[in-house]
Amino acid sequence: MNRFFIIASLLLAGIIFSSCGRVMMTGRKQFLLFSDEQIMSLSDQSYNQFKAEMKFSQNKKYHESVNKVGKRMTDAVYAYMKERGLEAEYKKFNWQFSVVDNDQVNAFCLPNGKIVFYEGIFKYTDTPDKIAVVMGHEIAHAIAKHGNERMSQEALVGTAGSIVSQMIGGENQQRNQAIFNIAFNVGARVGILLPYSRKHEYEADKIGVIIMALAGYNINSAPLFWEAMMQKGGAKSEFLSTHPSDQNRIVKIKEILPEIEKTYKKK
Repeated sequence: MNRFFIIASLLLAGIIFSSCGRVMMTGRKQFLLFSDEQIMSLSDQSYNQFKAEMKFSQNKKYHESVNKVGKRMTDAVYAYMKERGLEAEYKKFNWQFSVVDNDQVNAFCLPNGKIVFYEGIFKYTDTPDKIAVVMGHEIAHAIAKHGNERMSQEALVGTAGSIVSQMIGGENQQRNQAIFNIAFNVGARVGILLPYSRKHEYEADKIGVIIMALAGYNINSAPLFWEAMMQKGGAKSEFLSTHPSDQNRIVKIKEILPEIEKTYKKK
């Protein structure tokens, strides 16, 4: 066997082994190649670019609703993490909740905790519980580090044909920014995330509902929200193009509701 191939394979195996983590609230093992500091820095750059190109909503009601729900839910996440000695992990996020002046049915969260609702999505989030469905799902992507995982997968695939050490060794902001842009489609359509994998979506659904329960929201609103999105035209929205939905997903959410309510519901 080619000596170079053997060395590269061993190096790759070592990288994967040393880069394993576990998803909060589900315990799933994941491959995280980048540091939290790298991810947060890249996210900040992306959000600053987004702010420069988008107009924020002047609707005070929307802003108040999103901020109220967002704070209540992130406070619940903090309490959960503090109880488990993870306060330092929580403080890495810089939670911020915004609404943009755009009638698209859309919302997204960058890995640093910057969550954006588009005005159009309020057609489907007319109650705090329904806002909490979207908010919980987006917070879940952040605390589960799905962005880091997706970037790591992109980096691994993109460098498989070359020495992996070139990807790992030392800081390379330009390289990391390029990988971030690929993973999040920054540039072509700023702020519009590429679709997460079905695995990530199901996981974000579950974690999002857990956060709703911890914060005292009605978790039965979750399947109702997704059903409304599919049945009333929301399936053609930007939100569902980046958060793929189907009937099987709704069934899975309904299946986990009893156990989540029993285990996590706020007393």
